[in-house]
Amino acid sequence: MEYRELKVPGAWEITPRQFGDDRGVFLEWFKGSKFEAAVGHNLDLAQANCSVSAAGVLRGIHFTESPPGQAKYVTCVKGAFLDVVVDLRVGSPTFGQWDSVLIDDIERRAVYLPEGLGHAILSLEDASTVMYLCSIEYTPALDHDIHPLDPDLAIDWPTIGRDGNTLTFQLSEKDSAAPSLAQALDAGVLPSFG
Repeated sequence: MEYRELKVPGAWEITPRQFGDDRGVFLEWFKGSKFEAAVGHNLDLAQANCSVSAAGVLRGIHFTESPPGQAKYVTCVKGAFLDVVVDLRVGSPTFGQWDSVLIDDIERRAVYLPEGLGHAILSLEDASTVMYLCSIEYTPALDHDIHPLDPDLAIDWPTIGRDGNTLTFQLSEKDSAAPSLAQALDAGVLPSFG
């Protein structure tokens, strides 16, 4: 596995080594010892999720109140997503900055984001499937959102899918009603750095 830290400190892109032959492909998409050696701590696992999305489905920006926060380890098992990590930690030198990774069923990369960071994914083709490991169980009372199309964040969302067709963004009612980063900051719901 190859680990590369993203420009949002603490977030990582993980590229697995794939072993293929005429039968198919084998890879390790998570290995605790390699993860701990690269990132510097272990990942406590409390929940595993699977989400299937049509092309253009935009989920996020989601984050969990810190403490306790929720770390995630995300990979795509079918199709393709743009995975975006946003630094929401008040006081962080990279507050409000974001980075992205294409996760798909070809390179089979994964993304790790620690507690305090925001997360969003955009499906780039129909029936794209993402799987992710979480450090705590989903707790609705701790869940918060930032609008993924907030112009102050200026996330460069692709408008063309993997098949070359134009993407029409589809957001849930909850994500469509999410506050901007500035509104969340004013409301005092963002995590603190350190």
